[in-house]
Amino acid sequence: MNMNKSDSQLQKDIIEELKWEPSVNEANIGVEVKDGIVTIAGHVDSYAEKLHAEKAALRVSGVRAVAVEIDVKLLSHTKRTDGDIALAVKNMLDWNVFLPKDSIKVMVENGWVTLTGIVNSDYQRMTASLSIRYLTGVTGVSNEVAIKPKVSVSTVKSDIEATLKRRALEDASSIHVEVHDHDVTLSGTAHSLAELQLVRVAARNSPGVSKVKDNMRLTFA
Repeated sequence: MNMNKSDSQLQKDIIEELKWEPSVNEANIGVEVKDGIVTIAGHVDSYAEKLHAEKAALRVSGVRAVAVEIDVKLLSHTKRTDGDIALAVKNMLDWNVFLPKDSIKVMVENGWVTLTGIVNSDYQRMTASLSIRYLTGVTGVSNEVAIKPKVSVSTVKSDIEATLKRRALEDASSIHVEVHDHDVTLSGTAHSLAELQLVRVAARNSPGVSKVKDNMRLTFA
């Protein structure tokens, strides 16, 4: 496969690829190429069509990068209010079995959807935006969803030890930590109510922790 195509050949190949893509009306899209950098510009009827045009350009061999300057101009029968779009997006996310319920917040402005919140993996983050790109009325998606850090026993134990040391209390050698997904179980002994409370707070504030189960005992010896 020839990866050293001229700009004119790349332009021709991309135009043909756009024609071949059934979800794209290539008549509304212009293609410019300079030094292997492709710019596709124009107007399309949906956000999904914009994405498919970008993917079509990226499929062509020899393309170094693609700049997308395409505007989404909704047809009158596909326009929706921001409230309607927000409700549709929220329902779509709630019905998705791969996403934790209520983990993602939705904001819509002029049809542009912004997703925020925290999920457990990059797969869930990508699934959120993929599941809404074909909704009627959507003109764009900004995925600002963050990934919750993975919880480890050593990290939680270190955070507890650091908290106790800052207050010149007992060390954490008598405290045991178990981790299951993003839930932490504490066991062992604490020497005062104040120390017990500090241990709970330190575990709860450790990166990625969702829930803390406290099985610790108090000892005043």
